[in-house]
Amino acid sequence: MRQVRADEYAEFAAARAGHLYRSACLLTAGDTHLAEDLVQETLGRLYVRWPRMARVGNPAGYAQTVLTRAFLAHQRRRSSNERATDVFPDLPGAADGDASLRLTLLAALARLSAKDRAVVVLRYWEDRSVEETADVMNVSSAAVRTRCVRALARLRELLGEELAEYAAP
Repeated sequence: MRQVRADEYAEFAAARAGHLYRSACLLTAGDTHLAEDLVQETLGRLYVRWPRMARVGNPAGYAQTVLTRAFLAHQRRRSSNERATDVFPDLPGAADGDASLRLTLLAALARLSAKDRAVVVLRYWEDRSVEETADVMNVSSAAVRTRCVRALARLRELLGEELAEYAAP
């Protein structure tokens, strides 16, 4: 029985790791090393809880919730000696698509606060509802709506007129 659960977990982790990593990259505004750490932490937490996952209706959604909460917890406990940088490493797959647009969007996301960035990623990358986002972040629905409005306005301001369409609600 344990081997069956371990196999189910391994299959789930292999299937979801890529999506979790992409979400983590957006949450961290391109910090691939932190994104890898967050995915590792998320998968570790899921492994511990995997025997009880049968009660969870949507393990993929649960994994996204764990990832977002791990990111927010990391932001709260971040050491004061860490400094953000505006230099991004080469991202895998950056050659496909418009690399400069991708870097511009990541730079704009990096200038948002951690909670605003989490709201934008959950609402517009993960396509979650206001209520689902509020549940993940442990805030009210009104707080999510307020953060969305402010974050999108800030993105429009940062992206300028020519790229403001990417920050449209």
